[in-house]
Amino acid sequence: MKKVGMLTAMMVLGMASMAMAAEGAGGAAAGGVNVALVCIAAAMSVGVAALGCGIGMGTAVGGACTGTARNPEASGKITVTMIIGLALIESLTIYGLVISLILLFGKGLV
Repeated sequence: MKKVGMLTAMMVLGMASMAMAAEGAGGAAAGGVNVALVCIAAAMSVGVAALGCGIGMGTAVGGACTGTARNPEASGKITVTMIIGLALIESLTIYGLVISLILLFGKGLV
């Protein structure tokens, strides 16, 4: 699971640096490429973050269901821990959204 998070971070940071690299290139074609790279980076930051978080949430819920099935008396503690974990996992998707909004607002597309 740690490899997916590292890959996500590398892809988002790599696309963001490419999108902002050619700021003063000039010309309509160069400006179009920059806009396209910013849009791709914004979409990738949300998409890859949501993909990784979806996998993590599925694993967390599956583990909670297994734990509750094995020990029904501990279902309250398992549920509370799972909900806190899901909130923390969901915050990672929100970070991806913030990165995409920074890219779009920084380039003046929104």
